[in-house]
Amino acid sequence: MARRKRPPRPGALSELPPLKLLTQLLALQTLYYLTSLTLHLFTSLVTGTPFTLSLVFSWTSLRGDTTAGYLSAFIALLSGGFFAAVAIIALVGRSKLVLDFALSLHAIHLVVVTVYSGELPKNKAWWVTMAVASGVCVGVATWGCRYRELRPISFGGVGGGTAVRGGGVGDVAGDVMEGRGGGSGEVGDEEQGFSRGRGRGRGRDGAGEYEMVKMNGDTGGGTAAR
Repeated sequence: MARRKRPPRPGALSELPPLKLLTQLLALQTLYYLTSLTLHLFTSLVTGTPFTLSLVFSWTSLRGDTTAGYLSAFIALLSGGFFAAVAIIALVGRSKLVLDFALSLHAIHLVVVTVYSGELPKNKAWWVTMAVASGVCVGVATWGCRYRELRPISFGGVGGGTAVRGGGVGDVAGDVMEGRGGGSGEVGDEEQGFSRGRGRGRGRDGAGEYEMVKMNGDTGGGTAAR
């Protein structure tokens, strides 16, 4: 009999091919810019100010001495902090990868801003805002991913249902295979046509139930099925 191949451990490299990681990072970066564009466009329509791509791809609009600069900083915190964390939870879902994706997201944004503006950001407010947004993204995404990873897993059909967390899955599965999960003294095998633990069961041909009873005669402790 061929041995069953052991499934790879969670987080193994075989489960994280480079193409999948690249696709997730590209999707995350796209959602980040779409969120930022939407928020900047909405605020421009509400405040009556002109909308330009520099609001998203440049560091000049994020200032600490104007109202528009504070508004840009708030949008950067929302798009790069909270909404980016939600995207990581939905697309990645692993707490061990949160830091890598969050830092990669903001590092790519730094490169885009530098290329678009032609120079590194010089406003201190821009750097402080990006640092705070990165911290919010890592914190919220880590909490959300761990919450998903630690949700109870329900097993139904044996004794009503069993819920476990984390590493208890193997124990419950072993109990189910050995017949301990249901809480009863009988383990039935309908395919084999008999049950263990009591003297009653279903015949192999499905013709009905049988019961082992003692015989009265010279055979001593013999039994017969009826």
